[in-house]
Amino acid sequence: MDAMPPGWVKPDQIAMLCYPGMTILDLIGPQYMFAALMGATVHLVGKTRDPMTSDTGVTMIPTTTFEQCPKDLTVLFVPGGTAGTLAAMRDDTTRNFVADRGARAQYVTSVCTGALVLGAAGLLKGYRATTHWAALETLTDCGATPVSERIVRDRNRITGAGVTAGLDFGLTMVAELRDATYAQGVQLGCEYDPQPPFNAGSTRTAPAEVKSIMASMYSAFPGQVRDALRATGAAK
Repeated sequence: MDAMPPGWVKPDQIAMLCYPGMTILDLIGPQYMFAALMGATVHLVGKTRDPMTSDTGVTMIPTTTFEQCPKDLTVLFVPGGTAGTLAAMRDDTTRNFVADRGARAQYVTSVCTGALVLGAAGLLKGYRATTHWAALETLTDCGATPVSERIVRDRNRITGAGVTAGLDFGLTMVAELRDATYAQGVQLGCEYDPQPPFNAGSTRTAPAEVKSIMASMYSAFPGQVRDALRATGAAK
């Protein structure tokens, strides 16, 4: 582009937490959107730079470590998962990193159960937030107010619901960090025009039989979250 609109190139510093057992789509959807921000640097931050495997078997390598990550961030982002997220919540080093960077970041964000890591780090107390439907009720244990919406913003906390909400979250952040025209250009560039074959993507629209099956699969998770919060002293 010969004539760049004012404000389209900014030196944003974006840190995306990575940990073993995370859900890779929670990370990659937003990462695609953040990577489209001209001038921004996107850090995939791990405890170490050792390869780590997601909960679906995809292995990735962080680009930097907790110690090397910039101290002052434009965006701190946390993806979710299940067993991997519970382990990240309980890990002192991970939790301390999130609390430290989150205390100064311009935006503190998450997708899916990444919100629980924010909660374990004490970053959601007094805020409205969302997470995966199976864990939504546990946000109260973090001192947050749970909201059943795709994207929830409360001051500088921006949280997304489960997994695929990361794409909507990412576009929301692109518009926030640049403008709506820029975000729509990114959307068109990646042809994000969802037309799912089923209308079962939320608890409001899924058939009762499907909801019953999935609820039983996740039935133990809220209790496991509460156990992790109590173990770290983060429970309200």
